[in-house]
Amino acid sequence: MVEFEDKDNLSDALLRDVESSSSDSHASVKRTGTVWTAIAHIITGVIGSGVLSLAWSVAQLGWIAGPLSMVVFAIITIISSNILCDCYRYPHPEVGHIRNKSYAEAVGSYLGKKCMWVIGIFLHESYFGFGIAYTITSAVSMRAILKSNCYHKEGHDAPCEYGDSLFILLFGAVQLVFSQIPDFHNMEALSIIAAVMSFAYTFIGLGLGVANVIGNGHFKGDIHGVTASSAIQKLWLSSQAFGDIAFSYNYNIILLNIQDTLKGPPEENKTMKRASSTAILITSFFFLCCGCFGYAAFGDEAPGNLLTGFGFYEPYWLVDLANVCIVLHLVGGYQIYSQPLFAAAEAEVGRKYPDSGFVHKEYTVKLPLVPCFKLNLLRLCFRSVYVAATTGLALLFPYFNQVLGVLGALNFWPLVIYFPVEMYLVQNKVRAWTGIWILLQAFKIFCLLCTIFTFIGSVEGLISNKLE
Repeated sequence: MVEFEDKDNLSDALLRDVESSSSDSHASVKRTGTVWTAIAHIITGVIGSGVLSLAWSVAQLGWIAGPLSMVVFAIITIISSNILCDCYRYPHPEVGHIRNKSYAEAVGSYLGKKCMWVIGIFLHESYFGFGIAYTITSAVSMRAILKSNCYHKEGHDAPCEYGDSLFILLFGAVQLVFSQIPDFHNMEALSIIAAVMSFAYTFIGLGLGVANVIGNGHFKGDIHGVTASSAIQKLWLSSQAFGDIAFSYNYNIILLNIQDTLKGPPEENKTMKRASSTAILITSFFFLCCGCFGYAAFGDEAPGNLLTGFGFYEPYWLVDLANVCIVLHLVGGYQIYSQPLFAAAEAEVGRKYPDSGFVHKEYTVKLPLVPCFKLNLLRLCFRSVYVAATTGLALLFPYFNQVLGVLGALNFWPLVIYFPVEMYLVQNKVRAWTGIWILLQAFKIFCLLCTIFTFIGSVEGLISNKLE
């Protein structure tokens, strides 16, 4: 178990970060969030590109292991998120005087500086990875709109092929604009719109799957899933499927950022637990429905992306509408996962250069037909480079399922299992070799083995697709 370091032993930089951001009297932040805005933020973060791959994931695992895996990941996510909700305040979950506005700050408060640096690496890699995945997904959806119209006009066997590069660049250009949103507290409207869009395309995908099952007159698929060319190939595909499911549920990295938007009373941890549990139950229902009805509709032919793999051709206008909703949702989803990274990087630069006008000065800009807005040169330059980097890597690795699998496997154990459990042990002063301690250690080891298995298979799939 990680030994707890007292707050007084943290570096001066960490103390400034935690204490300045945690004071209840911090006047620059006005917290107005409610359980409903928190649910909107969570749904925007959870129902993303991952839901579209679940029919493919169930197809690889079969009728028993596929749905069961989604239920298990949902339970693990609820447990882990409830633990994190109690870490928002330090040292007490309800009356602690220090607010931890991010996952890294919570780890720093409860586990010390070294652990904070380790978790920072995983968090920033995860934020960056979500940006790449969402860029790829949006491009695939934009391309699917053209393909849908082409198939409708030319027939389902027409060579309707379009590249991804132009659409990846187009999504990147849109994010250059939205990345100038100052911070998480200014994203309520965007998150609500994105959440509505996510429900829209999920309902459409579910409805098309149900209609297809009714049209077929029976459920396709079996308990073993897709038959692969060899046992090792089946193993790799199954591991990628587990990674896709893990990716679908992984929103813990933004949980404390969302919790920091909540007003009180009641206590923030109570509101956030309610919002988190409600949102996970809602999304799990949709995940199960989309994954299972997608597999029932297509069986072994289930596409990697339910709404862009062209199991569905008609009604083409409904497929188009679903993909428009996906793109609109991912505009908000990209920002949900990018804003915490922006905040951390810009705060660090601001501490190092407290007197720099480039870093701190804001300019009021007024353009025709656009409300006036604040422009900061550091924000403009850093965030533009960040968007360019995610866009460039999306151009290099435009492989939907494999990218999701790698990201899900890489981040699941440290972010969802290890650090939340360690903070729980410290917060509740659980002694070594007690019953709960042994149970939690066994749980961590089991999840670690599953994560290693999933990561190896997903990397194999990514490399294989790149070399083809």
